Amino acid sequence: MKKIGIIGGLGPESTVDYYKEIIRAFNTQYKDLAYPEMIIYSANINKLLEFVNSKKWSEFSDWLVEKITSVYSAGAEFAAIASNTPHIVFDEVNKKSPIPLLGTRLTMESDFYKEHLQDKGITVAIPSESERELIQKRLFSEIELGIFKDSTRDELFNIVKRMIDDDKIDSLILGCTELPLILPDSKYGIPFLNTTAIHCESIVKYCIG
Repeated sequence: MKKIGIIGGLGPESTVDYYKEIIRAFNTQYKDLAYPEMIIYSANINKLLEFVNSKKWSEFSDWLVEKITSVYSAGAEFAAIASNTPHIVFDEVNKKSPIPLLGTRLTMESDFYKEHLQDKGITVAIPSESERELIQKRLFSEIELGIFKDSTRDELFNIVKRMIDDDKIDSLILGCTELPLILPDSKYGIPFLNTTAIHCESIVKYCIG
């Protein structure tokens, strides 16, 4: 098996979820195999926010490559970033990475999000501007900190219901790795696609290769 490198901390709660999801796969689907070796670099989420808010994409990609190089130096044979937002600069980071980088290409407003789904004939709807602001606020003031309020869960479900009624969505991508922590189950008869679980499935398959 290949040694896994995880760039985590972006945020911390979802990094724990990544670790547990990978271990769970070896407890169930691949229980005849030994547990994988993992090297986790817990990066500073405040730096990520600085880069994103100032749109310093080149500096952001160099910063991520520095973290990937660290897990490579520690023995990782491939790496994954345990967060959706850094995938804005995935292509640039992948070019500079000393090891293969497994990505998940889903986040709320970026062009690559829409383009890659539309290429497959999937129509994309995103929350309204005010809804995106609410989601962002709840993510960084509560969910990223491990605070899961019923009132916030209700707000998020209200957004989903509004999109079902107005945008006629028939599935929902949880395009932030923290969202499955507060919305673990689907509702309203449509599937909720957990990007953490999807990404971890790819990581495990590449690991056992």
